[in-house]
Amino acid sequence: MRHYTFLILLFCSISAISQDCNNTLSGRVTDFHDGSLMVDATLIIAGTEQAVQTDSNGKFIIGNLCNDTYQIQVSHPYCLTKGFSVKVFGNTTKNFMLEHHLEELNQIIIDGKAYNDKSKTILQSSISKEALERFGSGSLGDALNSLSGVSSLNTGNTVIKPLIHGLHSSRVLIINNGVRMEDQEWGAEHAPNLDIHSVGNLTLVKGAGALQYGGNAVGGVIVAEAAKVPIKDSLYGSTLQTLSSNGRGALLTTELTKSYLNGWHAKIQGTMKRFGDFKAPDYILSNTGIFERNFAVDIGLNQFEQGFEGYYSFYKNEIGILRASHLGGARDQIRAINSPKPLIINDFSYQINEPKQDVTHHLARVKGYKRWSGFGKLSIQYDFQRNNRLEFDIRRGDDKGDASLDLELDTHTILLDVDTHFTEQIDLKTGIMARYQSNFAANTGVRRLIPDYDKYDLGIYTIAEYQLNDQWFLEVGGRFDRTQMDVYKFYRTSFWESQNYDQLFPEMVVEETNNQVLTNPQLKFNNFSATLGATVILNDESKLFVNYSLASRAPNPSELFSEGLHHSASRIELGDLRFHSEVGQKISLAFQKKNAVFGYSINPYIHRISDFILIEPTKVEQTIRGYFQVWEYRQTHAQLLGVDLEASYVFATNFQYNHQFSLVKGYDKTQNKPLISMPPVSTKNEIVYQNTAFNNIRLALESEYNFRQNEYPNTNFEVYIPETETYETVDVSTTPNAYHLLNFNSSIDLKVTHKSTLTIGLTVTNLLNTSYRNYLNRLRYYADDLGRNFLINLKINY
Repeated sequence: MRHYTFLILLFCSISAISQDCNNTLSGRVTDFHDGSLMVDATLIIAGTEQAVQTDSNGKFIIGNLCNDTYQIQVSHPYCLTKGFSVKVFGNTTKNFMLEHHLEELNQIIIDGKAYNDKSKTILQSSISKEALERFGSGSLGDALNSLSGVSSLNTGNTVIKPLIHGLHSSRVLIINNGVRMEDQEWGAEHAPNLDIHSVGNLTLVKGAGALQYGGNAVGGVIVAEAAKVPIKDSLYGSTLQTLSSNGRGALLTTELTKSYLNGWHAKIQGTMKRFGDFKAPDYILSNTGIFERNFAVDIGLNQFEQGFEGYYSFYKNEIGILRASHLGGARDQIRAINSPKPLIINDFSYQINEPKQDVTHHLARVKGYKRWSGFGKLSIQYDFQRNNRLEFDIRRGDDKGDASLDLELDTHTILLDVDTHFTEQIDLKTGIMARYQSNFAANTGVRRLIPDYDKYDLGIYTIAEYQLNDQWFLEVGGRFDRTQMDVYKFYRTSFWESQNYDQLFPEMVVEETNNQVLTNPQLKFNNFSATLGATVILNDESKLFVNYSLASRAPNPSELFSEGLHHSASRIELGDLRFHSEVGQKISLAFQKKNAVFGYSINPYIHRISDFILIEPTKVEQTIRGYFQVWEYRQTHAQLLGVDLEASYVFATNFQYNHQFSLVKGYDKTQNKPLISMPPVSTKNEIVYQNTAFNNIRLALESEYNFRQNEYPNTNFEVYIPETETYETVDVSTTPNAYHLLNFNSSIDLKVTHKSTLTIGLTVTNLLNTSYRNYLNRLRYYADDLGRNFLINLKINY
């Protein structure tokens, strides 16, 4: 037996010594993205000194290899080095693929600029994380107000809703970390449920060009993206503390990120904001405090060929509504509108009493993607949102402290998107969206403003991008959306008959009682949207953008079914079952010129909207809770025209001048009168001193002038005063005077350790403590806007 063992060992040794080590490994190195050949790529056999480079055809050959398994590193100056395991048996052929842009992408991510264009034929505006942090304790609406063409529809100083080219609410889509926000956005006093301190970059598309996000973006799309995570081994974070004099409040936000070279990453972020009553120049704005708590966590794998991400955010905000906006009799309403000061002014307090809002929003998202060579990228996403909105009116007796409005909205969405590099010049994007939404209106002892409903949405889109040559880029896209609603709602019999619904919709009636009608409206809307545009590079400094967009929007539940008191809005709202879809057509031009010293852009546009839905005051109505204005929805044909202008000029070393000008005019073409709530002409001028060599010190002084809105509809009405047995006119139309504000902003970076930097900022808004009223503030009838505010920002990066 020993002899046999010896012979076997001897045979194996001889075989090993005499095995063939003259094999070759040959092949090509190509770009995974487009298959292009990679010249001068380097291939190294691990553990040896053997290395070769690819030739002008991307080919390589490695000789003197044995029948064995080798670990080979493949690198290129513009690629991330990758390792491959290759089994060689005889002369072997093996091709390798690298992502030619990955190393470049990694560098961009490190610099915080890895954000793609949302529409390539519309001039976009962006706000970086650094700029967002200057707003300290502000909101999304505050930040967007810094862009030309954007204003805000306010309810006091705490509810700020973005207004793009005169349009807001359901006409403006907000995309939060890849998820379309569904947070009862139909309400004019429903602010977006989004923490700006969780955002790495804000992008604004003024128009419906970004079809992948939805076809009903008649006004535009706001895309909030999280900060990109670098593909490297790192642990970093930041903490921001803001202290504010007006409201005597503070904000604390912190985030921590862990990343790995293999693409894994995890991030956690949280914010807390607490303010008491804010102050106008001459008095306290009673019951205007705010208490906000936010939390977000993100974990994922980011590789070029595949990856996934899991994300969850929690947002909770308790908002006080100006106490003086909720009054009793008709006489009090008239006194409040005519009074230079609020009728109710209390001492400063952190307590938030009725009237108030209490909003909770949960958002969860799971997304995965996979790339295939020669095909493109496939992405699939599921997201869930739960929005609970509580609105509290001033109630007495057993109902005191109970919510008057309790809405819970659940939304499930599945997205499937395919990005294909069709040819050398053509990229194709296509996708499918399916969404189910359920709204439950709890019984609060008050007539429900919005009914229970189930809503189903199905959408499909295709966008083609064509690089005609070095100067011309073309984009064309189409989208179809189908919306179906299944609703159960009780109508007052008197209202049902006064609207002639008993004749128009008898099939909707389920049951009739003495004074109520139970109905089951089942509505369907088919909407088509499209975009067609071009970008022309005129020279190294100039571009021209041309875009036509068609957007269709189904009426939202508020516009269709409202019938009751909207408590946080302090008004009665009435919808209309007869509404059709809005259809907007917009033509936008933009010319942009920019060099190291001077740059400017001019963006004129015209927007025609058929069956435009608006809401306006019509009368005052008495309820058991007092007198309230009645606002009714109606449809008309509208036309909006405007222009945005931006300019910047570096007039000396470290000094820059910035200018913005925005004008929009809106008209009701059916009734031949101006549209309500159109932003007045505004202009901003800013001088900035910034010296990166001296601790990156930055000093900025901004002048903001808002003209008086001289074009507005007459929506005044008369109300009967029982005390005097007379009628008096309620003036809700006359616009406030023009006003001028000065704002100051500064910051400086101080090195704390080798890896930590402390940024100290001082901001003063309304520097001269000017008393003013903003036409777009819904509570302008009752009080002035905010007075002077000092903010101190302390941020440390680590």
